[in-house]
Amino acid sequence: MRFILLFIFSVSTLQKFIAGTIVKNKSALIIFVKFPEHGKVKTRLAETVGNEKALQFYSLCSHNVFNEVNKLSGNIDVYIFYSDKGDKHRIKGWITHDFKFKHQINSDLGNRMKSAFVSVLEKGYSKALIIGTDVPDMSVEVVNQAFTYLEKFDVVVGPSNDGGYYLLGMRKLIPELFSGIKWSTQEVYQKTIIKLLELGMNSKVLPVLVDVDTEDDLNSWLGNKNSRNMELKDKIGGILHMEVVK
Repeated sequence: MRFILLFIFSVSTLQKFIAGTIVKNKSALIIFVKFPEHGKVKTRLAETVGNEKALQFYSLCSHNVFNEVNKLSGNIDVYIFYSDKGDKHRIKGWITHDFKFKHQINSDLGNRMKSAFVSVLEKGYSKALIIGTDVPDMSVEVVNQAFTYLEKFDVVVGPSNDGGYYLLGMRKLIPELFSGIKWSTQEVYQKTIIKLLELGMNSKVLPVLVDVDTEDDLNSWLGNKNSRNMELKDKIGGILHMEVVK
C-alpha cells in the first residue's frame, strides 16, 4: 500500500514538473470575456445607441481581438476567462480559435484579475498579460510589444482614455496592484502607477488607446485619425450610422 501511494505521488509530482518545464519559457495572455447577450453587454453604450447596436459593437470588437491574438507565436498561450460559469459551452461555440478556457471567480474586478494572474503564473509561465475586449485598436503588435517590454521591466501598463488601463502585464504576481483601488473609475491607472512607484517596481507605459464604454468614447475613436484599425472603423461606423474620420 505504501509503495502504491509513493508511486502515485511520484507520478503526480513528475507530471507537475513536466508541465512546469513545458511552459516556463512560454507566456500567457489572459482575455476577460462576456458572452454576447442582448441587454447584458456594453450597457452604458446601449443607454444611447440601443441594445442591438451595443451588442453588434461588442461582437465586432471582441472578434477583432480574438483574430488579432490568434496571430501570436506558438510560445504564447491565450486564455479566455469567461464571466458566467454556465456560459462555457456557449463561449466555446462563439470563439472558434484554439484557445484555453477558464471561468472567472465571482468577485470584484481586482480580485478577478488577481485570481487569473495566479492561475497562469502558478503553471510556470514566465510572463503574463491581461486585456479585455473593449479596445477596438487592440492588435497583435500591441500585445507583442508588451511581452517584449516584460523582458526588461517588472510591469507593463497600457493606459486608456478613461483613466483606467486596457492592458496589464507582469512577470510575477504583485498582489498590491489589485486592492485599494476603486475599479471602473478615473483613478485606476493613476493609483496603479503610484503603487508601482511605492513598491519600487520598474514599469513601462504603452501608448494611450480608447476603451469604448460610452457613445462619447465611440465617437472619440471613430473621430481619431490615428486609429489603427480602419477596416473595423468602417464596419462599426456603417452599422451604427456614425461618421468615421480617416
